[in-house]
Amino acid sequence: MSKTETRELGIGVVGYGFIGRVHTFGYANVALFYDPSPARIKLVGVCTAHRETAEKGLEHGYQFATTDYRKLLDRKDIHIISCCTPNYLHKDELIQAVEAGKHVYCDKPLAMDLEEAREIVEAAKGTKAIHQMTFEYRFIPAMMRAKQLVEEGFLGDVFSFRAEYLHSGYIDPDRPMSWRLDRKQGGGGALFDLGSHVLDLVRFLLGEAKSVYTVTETFTKERPMAKGSKEKAKVEVDDLAVMMLRMENGAMGTVEVSRVATGTNNDLRIQIYGRRGAITFDLMDPNWLYAYDNRDPGEPIGGFKGFKRIETVQRYPAPSVLAPPKIEIGWLRYHIASQYDFIRNVVSGKVGHPNLEDGMKVQELMEAGYKSAKSGKWVELPLR
Repeated sequence: MSKTETRELGIGVVGYGFIGRVHTFGYANVALFYDPSPARIKLVGVCTAHRETAEKGLEHGYQFATTDYRKLLDRKDIHIISCCTPNYLHKDELIQAVEAGKHVYCDKPLAMDLEEAREIVEAAKGTKAIHQMTFEYRFIPAMMRAKQLVEEGFLGDVFSFRAEYLHSGYIDPDRPMSWRLDRKQGGGGALFDLGSHVLDLVRFLLGEAKSVYTVTETFTKERPMAKGSKEKAKVEVDDLAVMMLRMENGAMGTVEVSRVATGTNNDLRIQIYGRRGAITFDLMDPNWLYAYDNRDPGEPIGGFKGFKRIETVQRYPAPSVLAPPKIEIGWLRYHIASQYDFIRNVVSGKVGHPNLEDGMKVQELMEAGYKSAKSGKWVELPLR
């Protein structure tokens, strides 16, 4: 292939619910948002447990639909597997994919527990697979700028942080059971579903934790088996988890994740306080990063003290061409940026971040959190 020839990458998606469609949207639009695109993307195959769900993918540009996962792995024109299935299926799907020579893009969390996560990472090490987690919030321009500020020493010594990810979708006690409420299929509750994202951001900005203390609560103990059903099932996963973390850099902070936070939508907030400065971010106000420089003069009458609103908006670096930097940003744009980064890594042959090992590190934090909630004690990291 000549230097000017663009490589073609075929996509196979396993799981075609909400997140499968989001991944499809990203792949289908990378070339519109980045010029030049690192590769030509071809939507090849979609696999789900139910034929009618898989065939929806045919309406969205895929060439074939199947209920047999092996048919994705057997196709030579499929180079990338996007893993969009419930958590209990991830391990086998990912290991089979990398062993079949596919690159993998996996939605969060990586696995059902740390043991499974380690097996997946170990399997990938023995292959040439390029792998990445769907931790798309790293790819918000405000978070990218926050990372730069932290690395430049803008904050100085970090004292503390506060992070939270709040939803309200499970307040209704009549909302029926689903795989996300079933420990055997989901592995965990709010801490898995939302905590995986916010814990990745904590790692991204502040590095590794050295100990964790956690409390969890399940407020709705039973739910209907199905809509309108009188038969109920016991709920064994958390609605709310509150963590305290001591970081290796000396900082201490809290992480709260809830699926019963009345009045919230997709509320992810993070605040970091250091000796020299502070930064704050609110996902519901995603065009801005707020930064406080403690070195600004305070006189006369306040001088220039105060939080500065940095207009990160859609200021993605080249070769981003859509949308213009001044246009307000949205949730799907982060996914496109994440998938562009992954595709670029596939073409270059280098594993980037956040990769499966990052997913494993988040899995370790979540497992430590559940161990702490069960024991009522601080849990030291790394877990043995």
